[in-house]
Amino acid sequence: MLKESVTDSTYAWRRLIAAVLLATIGGIGLWSIVVALPAIQADFGVARADASLPYTLTMLGFMVGGVAMGRLADRFGVVLPVVIGTLGLGVGYIATAFVADLWQFGVLYALFVGGLGSSAVFGPLVADTSFWFTRRRGIAVALCASGNYFAGAIWPPILQHFIAAYGWRATHVGIGLFCVVTMLPLALALRRPRPMQASEANVQATNGLAQLGLSPNALQCLLMLAGVACCVAMAMPQVHIVAYCADLGYGLARGAEMLSLMLGFGVVSRLISGAITDRVGAPVMLLLGSGLQAIALALFLQFDSLGALYILSAIFGLFQGGIVPSYAVMVRQFFPSAEAGLRVSLVLSATLAGMGLGGWLSGLIFDATLSYQLALVNGIAWNALNLTIAAWIVIRLRTRPAPAGRHLRA
Repeated sequence: MLKESVTDSTYAWRRLIAAVLLATIGGIGLWSIVVALPAIQADFGVARADASLPYTLTMLGFMVGGVAMGRLADRFGVVLPVVIGTLGLGVGYIATAFVADLWQFGVLYALFVGGLGSSAVFGPLVADTSFWFTRRRGIAVALCASGNYFAGAIWPPILQHFIAAYGWRATHVGIGLFCVVTMLPLALALRRPRPMQASEANVQATNGLAQLGLSPNALQCLLMLAGVACCVAMAMPQVHIVAYCADLGYGLARGAEMLSLMLGFGVVSRLISGAITDRVGAPVMLLLGSGLQAIALALFLQFDSLGALYILSAIFGLFQGGIVPSYAVMVRQFFPSAEAGLRVSLVLSATLAGMGLGGWLSGLIFDATLSYQLALVNGIAWNALNLTIAAWIVIRLRTRPAPAGRHLRA
């Protein structure tokens, strides 16, 4: 175990606060394109699927960048990737304000906003946080992973206001400057190197892999597939709720409010799920969250009135928020601590790649059908794949004996 004087300490909680603030500010890169999508589509005169493509490219850039940033965090500590990410956000947002074509916009978002920017304040921060907590690891990881949801709850109404008042280009310049000014000082709070973990945790990880009957890379691929599947499903409401409200005649502002509501309840969900994870284990939490998300998606098929969409936005956020943090806790359960930054970043980046794929697929289906109904059905199908993987892991852990007499929670 880690020394109690270091982990779960007052310093650990102060460090977590700084990490959450960094993730909240830097997480704007995951949501600004969602709010700006209608303005981008109108500015460049393109179809919905084309306007959704920069979001997809951003998520793919996030995935590649997350791997690189995770490696940097494992080798040099978390401060270096956070500083690189801060500068990437500043350069990326300011540069996009001066592009003339959609492809230029998409490339800049992919390289700087997603690839070098927001990726640095997601996976690496979540992995780093897991080293500073033992008894409360589930809730701490969930809180850190909530940073991008805090960003989603706070930023959309603010961005919609400034885009409506000053245009998306001026708003992007302001975002870039704000990120640099606020995030660089916060990075200093993370200077202390993470504590070392005793070999017992690595023995437990080896036993967990043996209980599943999988090699490390096989489990990594399985978790990444699960991450892609759950987030393709998650993307339809989250990426397209603003455009969906506009199509229904409710207006962009209502859609931005629903996105904020959805992600605000997602924060509540992540905190609750973190506490549940500390009691029942991450695999069970993944299974529960996946099942609840499927129910929420099915409800979107049935109701589309203004009041119903507000309620469903809250329900969706409350049901699905616990899925993503469970992957990070499972990585720490089944992999050596020395690989935490890379492994956590890989699986969390896969979830964002799923968001990107799901956002593009939903736009493509909308262009073909002029409706989001089949896009929701597509999401439910991907969710079924995630649910199957989660159920397999839980059943495997509950039916196979733990090696060396150890019992690992399912």
